[in-house]
Amino acid sequence: MPRYMIERDIPEIGTADHDALREAAGKSNGVLNDMKAERKNVQWEHSYVTSNKTFCIYLADNAELVDEHAQRSGFPATKVTEIKRVIDPVTAEG
Repeated sequence: MPRYMIERDIPEIGTADHDALREAAGKSNGVLNDMKAERKNVQWEHSYVTSNKTFCIYLADNAELVDEHAQRSGFPATKVTEIKRVIDPVTAEG
């Protein structure tokens, strides 16, 4: 399944407290569960939070499902980019 990076412009997200982040994650998970029940293959792996953005990593059959999740959850998908490969320090060894 393709992997995507979603850039979300969310002002002051970096100052959100744990409860606010937990609530946001719960809302996202609820939409993902609904989409799964509709047989739509989209899954959230994790997110990185900066001062005014999040960078979320998702698995999905296509970018349209990522956009649908963003619309249904209310979290903006400012930019969606398909990840072609993942490299790390171990890549240099082989």
